[in-house]
Amino acid sequence: MDGPLYMDAEIRPNRSLSQRGFVTLIAIVTVLNCASAAVFLAMGAYFVPMFLGLDLVAITLAFLVSFAAAKRIQRVRVTSAQVEVTLETPKESRLVWKSPTAFTRVSVLTEEDGEDETVVDVRLALSGKEVQVAQALSPPERAEFAQALQKAIFQARTGVLPL
Repeated sequence: MDGPLYMDAEIRPNRSLSQRGFVTLIAIVTVLNCASAAVFLAMGAYFVPMFLGLDLVAITLAFLVSFAAAKRIQRVRVTSAQVEVTLETPKESRLVWKSPTAFTRVSVLTEEDGEDETVVDVRLALSGKEVQVAQALSPPERAEFAQALQKAIFQARTGVLPL
């Protein structure tokens, strides 16, 4: 990308559970499942501990998939020449969208919730084609991002240098 960058946004999914929290949670679930399994074995229900083990495996897999998804980064770059959206993982970087800045527009879908308007969807659009951006953000963050993206594209079109 040539020219000054008007926007270089990195969007990462928010995950509230750390690795230490994950280990603690799995340890607690394991202890509870083992205690439950002991009770059921004492009652003669020999198949229940197998299902409790499957439960533990399912919870662990769900968190591992969530942690893998948290490593996916969406990067939005705006220059005077083009707008690019890439998806980055630890293994690869893939270009998802590339369009000339002069013809790219930002499409914002909102939903009215009583008195408030919630930003549901932010998309880049060009000639009937669209790409969704900022899905990992909360609605208020998505609204801020949409405004910043519109401002960056406007500045890139007019040639106003970013501060």
